[in-house]
Amino acid sequence: MEESAPTPVSRALHALNIPHTEYRHPGPVNSLEQAAAERGQSPQQVVRSILFRVGEGKFVMVLVAGPAQISWPALRAHLGQSRLTMASEEEVLAVTGYRIGAVSPFGLPAPLRILVDQTVLTQPEISLGSGQRGTAILLTTVNLLRGLGAIETGKFT
Repeated sequence: MEESAPTPVSRALHALNIPHTEYRHPGPVNSLEQAAAERGQSPQQVVRSILFRVGEGKFVMVLVAGPAQISWPALRAHLGQSRLTMASEEEVLAVTGYRIGAVSPFGLPAPLRILVDQTVLTQPEISLGSGQRGTAILLTTVNLLRGLGAIETGKFT
């Protein structure tokens, strides 16, 4: 019975009245391509939530589609910062409450600045972390944006 309990992100989305579906992988997920295939999606539909440290105790989350790589110069320019680093595993857990591999922009313990790369906006449906490894949240991009509210979009790849 424990296995069917809603994930932290699913609970947060229910509270926001955002339609979504949970997908539980049948076994370990070893690659983005495997995750996408099992979900019936293309790799570009799998959204990664990446946390960056922009200063002492200051963080920003960037949502990027699939295999796209963050452009450090573009991100630094958008943030107006000459220095930033990817958050450590410990920082990710402390700031988001989630472990790497299950990070999501929903259900965070405190508000966080969220940037959405335009690659995410090209997909009608996406999947992202559920707060629990081995489970993903599937939802439309329209509902992703509705649930996130005030975010920034741009080209960060």
